[in-house]
Amino acid sequence: MHLPSEDLTLSPYTGYTRVHWEAVADSLLAATEPYAIEGGALYQFPGTHTSWSGQLSDGLEGYARTLLLAAFRRDETALERYADGLAAGVRGVWPRVEDRSQPLVEAASIALALRLTRPLLWDRLDDGVRQRAASWLGDALGAEAWPCNWELFPVTVGGFLKEIGYETEAAGKAIDRGLERIEEWYVGGGWYTDGDGRKFDYYNGWAMHLYPVLHAWLADDRRLLSLYGDRLEAHLADYAHLFGGDGAPMHQGRSLTYRFATTAPLWLGALTGRTPLTPGETRRLASGALKYFLDRGAVNADGLLTLGWHGPDEAVLQGYSGPASPYWAGKAFLGLLLPPEHEVWTAVEEPGPAERSDVLRAISAPNWLVQTTRSDGVVRLHNHGSEDVRYDPYYTRLAYSTVTTPSPSYDNSVIVGGDPSRTDIEPLGVGDGWAASRHAAGAGARVTSLVLAHGAVEVRAHLVAGAEPGTPVRVTGWADGGEGTRAEILPVVGLGPELSGATGDGDSLFVAVVRLSAGVAAVPLEDAVCVRRDNSGVLHVRWGDEGAVEARVDRAGVEVTAAP
Repeated sequence: MHLPSEDLTLSPYTGYTRVHWEAVADSLLAATEPYAIEGGALYQFPGTHTSWSGQLSDGLEGYARTLLLAAFRRDETALERYADGLAAGVRGVWPRVEDRSQPLVEAASIALALRLTRPLLWDRLDDGVRQRAASWLGDALGAEAWPCNWELFPVTVGGFLKEIGYETEAAGKAIDRGLERIEEWYVGGGWYTDGDGRKFDYYNGWAMHLYPVLHAWLADDRRLLSLYGDRLEAHLADYAHLFGGDGAPMHQGRSLTYRFATTAPLWLGALTGRTPLTPGETRRLASGALKYFLDRGAVNADGLLTLGWHGPDEAVLQGYSGPASPYWAGKAFLGLLLPPEHEVWTAVEEPGPAERSDVLRAISAPNWLVQTTRSDGVVRLHNHGSEDVRYDPYYTRLAYSTVTTPSPSYDNSVIVGGDPSRTDIEPLGVGDGWAASRHAAGAGARVTSLVLAHGAVEVRAHLVAGAEPGTPVRVTGWADGGEGTRAEILPVVGLGPELSGATGDGDSLFVAVVRLSAGVAAVPLEDAVCVRRDNSGVLHVRWGDEGAVEARVDRAGVEVTAAP
């Protein structure tokens, strides 16, 4: 991909400006054009990976997601092609929108694109095409959605159809129904769970906030924009801390192949004026993420986005991932809706949180502790409140970071009786430099876990209860992140040199000291922290000459206090 020269005056951290974003969008759109078939109604990209929805649905996904990119770019030449594809698609090429079907997802992208570009695309279509297209989209109004972010797809379709005067009553009901549903999943502090349970991930930003806020903004509904805008602003105050100094987004959750779609909520805040971030910080974080992926092979030699994280990577895919799925990344170009003279494009880049100072940020809603070190730009997320409906390494590990990926060897886990599972997670609180939870583990045990953090160092304590005496327990730390990262772990209480031990007659405590860093650590890990357990079971932790804490972990929960 050929990009303009970097501008280190306007963008001293990334070198990227608006012209770089335009060039990337143009390059991505140009590379997809040869793969249009059926009069432009479908885009079938090369590769052997087909989603569980089948090839026809995957082709529709290719059309819809690249159309949304063209809409954000406001590329009139490209939009003419997509107008032809729309006309062909609604003549019978596209599969119908049915209950819980992938076309419901893609209908939302198409409707949003049409709403954003109405004078450039929709208004130029002949009446017959508009009627057929509205009818095809109309099936989304009554389609049953999966009980998660999918509830917002009928909202997005309804917003467009109501605007053009098609089935306005049904459209209004679809909007109200979907917006009412997500209220059940708003847990406060700017955070939603993606459906029932405690599923916290990037769908917060690129779906649960994106669709309601855009709908309110496009409808000029001040009441809704106040409601959802306040939530977005609160979310961004936390979200900005999930990007590393190298631009990498936190490697946690599903659909990671969408890559720089992680920047969509940053731009959304700037677009609507509902953000705590300065314009220079917004662009630095967004451009940093875009550059991070482009520099690491996200786009192949043919100019196409691959299924993966850096380059191709099966580990981050789901059954619904098809060849065109990565083009959800087109949401990253939301910022191009802002004119070149907007301050988000004209302000000098400012450092992100990972570049300003060491940070220990407690995020109450998901019960996360974010641990950032300025010296290496590494961000670590201590997860004491997020899980999926099943054991999933991208949701249920104890910690994630911007420089590591979950490993098959069960990093960041407590393995009880040979079983690494961590389910039924019960948050026990998060505070200044600590987070805790309780979960179901192997061998019928429940484990109460506490992390204490300072700088790059962590003390992890795990109380295993309910297991038979002699049950083996093993504790793991960070996976090897490569690229100069260093993962360390030392046993402290209840563990031998191999980081394994066994339960006793009663509840058993296991403690390890852990560190993930990039570059050479200034102090050996064994000298960075001193941990002692007294006869009453209290842990005394001293961070060198930089303070101390005391912690109690028992069946009743955890208690953390500052020590003299």
